Amino acid sequence: MQNQVLQTPYNLTGLQLKNRMVMAPMTRSRSNNDGNIPTALTAEYYEQRASAGLIITEGTFVSPQAVGFINVPGIYSAAQIEGWKLVTGAVHNKGGKIFAQLWHTGRLSHPDLHNGALPLAPSAINPHAKAYTSKGFVDTVTPKEMTIEEIKETIADFANGAANAVKANFDGIELHAANGYLFHQFFNGVSNHRTDKYGGTIENRARILFETLDAFKGIIDYSKVGIRFNPSMHNAQGMMVDELTIPTFEHIINRLNDYGLAYIHLTEPFTPVADVPFAVVEIAKHFRPLYKGTLIINKSFNKETGTKVVEDNNADLVAFGVPFIANPDLVKRFEIDAPLNKPDQSTFYTTGAIGYIDYPELTA
Repeated sequence: MQNQVLQTPYNLTGLQLKNRMVMAPMTRSRSNNDGNIPTALTAEYYEQRASAGLIITEGTFVSPQAVGFINVPGIYSAAQIEGWKLVTGAVHNKGGKIFAQLWHTGRLSHPDLHNGALPLAPSAINPHAKAYTSKGFVDTVTPKEMTIEEIKETIADFANGAANAVKANFDGIELHAANGYLFHQFFNGVSNHRTDKYGGTIENRARILFETLDAFKGIIDYSKVGIRFNPSMHNAQGMMVDELTIPTFEHIINRLNDYGLAYIHLTEPFTPVADVPFAVVEIAKHFRPLYKGTLIINKSFNKETGTKVVEDNNADLVAFGVPFIANPDLVKRFEIDAPLNKPDQSTFYTTGAIGYIDYPELTA
């Protein structure tokens, strides 16, 4: 067997993790009910994967205005909180730990998901991407530029989402500030053309994130808050790398050293960026010296590459996405070098049990 560093326990700001394998947040579109409520099926899905050191849920919407996909659970209603209690209870009963990812899609949404109203974004710029609606994947439109009041309301929505996550017995929360969604849209010059205090300079582009963290005071301890970033995302979801992109993330991550967060969660580039001016090719290696706390790295890792990134001290924890979809017992399979189930991509965003809770576990 190969080195078992991924199987070693880890102390996450006081939360004891069984191993260094994190189940990455992955949209699965199984909350196909009127209230977008997590169900017993959702609970079974996460319970099956509770051997992960840490589970980060699929993105969960902090308000109706945050919605950008159909059949995705929210965390803004009493019924949704009760649904998430089923999930956290099931995971905790198996000895697992679970964070809720709080999500606002911004301009990566569609009027069909908002009763005809335009989605909200930092600036009125169409990302020319796709939104997932009842009609399938459809072209995005030009969004509505957020007013200062709408920004303040959105910050309050995230604070409410954090409070609801505490009520639902989550071990912590993760802010989704990656992959071209709302926070990322504020950070990036291609999506943020504002001339007020939320645009222009690096400090202004980052302002909404730090105001959101400030809004968490008295609601949830920072040691239970993680944030996900995708610094070198380029030519995907409407994001582009320019001369201010990496300096913006360097500024943000340096400032986050003062907060005592649970972790930052970084994603390696979705697309090749070796020939992209101003981009960083190896995200974990670049940002590791800047951040003094726990660093999770994600994007297409397997056991070998995940082991190496930890052994090289470029990350503390490794997040695995699709392998956890197809292998509820991924931790055990890595431990004994067992072959992996193959994922069925045709069922990633469908409804029901098929392709969700029916992947086989190892037999004795």
